[in-house]
Amino acid sequence: MEIPTVQEFASKKIVAGLLGIFLGAFGIHKFILGLKTPGLIMLLLSLLSCGVASPVIGLIGLIEGVLYLMKSDEDFHNDYALEKKGWF
Repeated sequence: MEIPTVQEFASKKIVAGLLGIFLGAFGIHKFILGLKTPGLIMLLLSLLSCGVASPVIGLIGLIEGVLYLMKSDEDFHNDYALEKKGWF
């Protein structure tokens, strides 16, 4: 699998950040970055708890979304394209 360049991955930063802020409880921002396991964990926790865990998962998504948008393109690329950092 080919690793995207910093410029190619920078567009994902904005999309993932906004999805984390607005739909963080569903983990969609994780799927955008190719992080399937953390995304599935967030989605299943929200759905299988019948929404009870959604506020907590949504808060995690909000924090992650803000962190994504605050990172430089190079830091974002290193953390999520190269290292595949799953959380924060």
